[in-house]
Amino acid sequence: MNVKIISAILALALASMACGFSFDLPEQVKAGAEIKDEITVADPKSDETRLSLSFGAGNLNLSAGAKNLVEGTAVYNVADLKPEVVENGAEIEIKQGDFQKIPPFEGMKNEWDLQLGSSPMDLTINAGAYEGKFELGGLALTNLTINDGAADVNLSFSEPNLTKMTEFNYTTGASDVRIAGLANANFERFIFNSGAGDYTLDFSGTLQRDATASIDSGLSDLTLIIPQGMNVVVTIDGALADINVDAGWSQKGNTYSQAGEGPTLTIIVNMGAGEITIRD
Repeated sequence: MNVKIISAILALALASMACGFSFDLPEQVKAGAEIKDEITVADPKSDETRLSLSFGAGNLNLSAGAKNLVEGTAVYNVADLKPEVVENGAEIEIKQGDFQKIPPFEGMKNEWDLQLGSSPMDLTINAGAYEGKFELGGLALTNLTINDGAADVNLSFSEPNLTKMTEFNYTTGASDVRIAGLANANFERFIFNSGAGDYTLDFSGTLQRDATASIDSGLSDLTLIIPQGMNVVVTIDGALADINVDAGWSQKGNTYSQAGEGPTLTIIVNMGAGEITIRD
């Protein structure tokens, strides 16, 4: 808890006593014994399966390989972090308690290690301040939505997504995010919104159709990795951004293009300030 929050609480406590009211400070959360839960969710066998993961601070690992919709473990040492599975037909949520009321503290352990099945699904990840390692290649994601706070995330599609992804939407705070194999995600639209941070977006893989990527970031270091031989058009709107582009690209105003074969990837970057690097 930072100094400003502590000061605000003390000020409110003193004001309450002055007015004749009592004020209870929040009870400090303490770590307990380590608990390991097995998580298994059967596949609803639906074309409209929606899976949501609500995760707090800690470590979240995702990969393919489950025979069911979800298989894996959760390890934690705070009772309120116990995961709960809520099923409503083809809508499934795996969630913790009100994790936003449990700030990270020394000694806290919260780790999910989950494997996902290959049936078509709409996947949503909502998380706080955490470290994430996601290997999503070989899944069949129809849509992917990620919302997180201050995060350190490595996400990759080492193999092609097995179905067309209509939209991949990633919204983050001040974070460090690296996404690899984006062309393998097989998306139609990729939308990336972030605060200040360090971001690497690697569009390697096989582009199966024309696709668009919209990137909106604050004061950041942004690296776009574009394979040679891919048809790409990048438009940059950011008067204060330093732009570094590898040789072999054509420039016309604030638009940079690379000629290649196959479908075209159109990228629009809106960044107020920072540094943008485009390389292979």
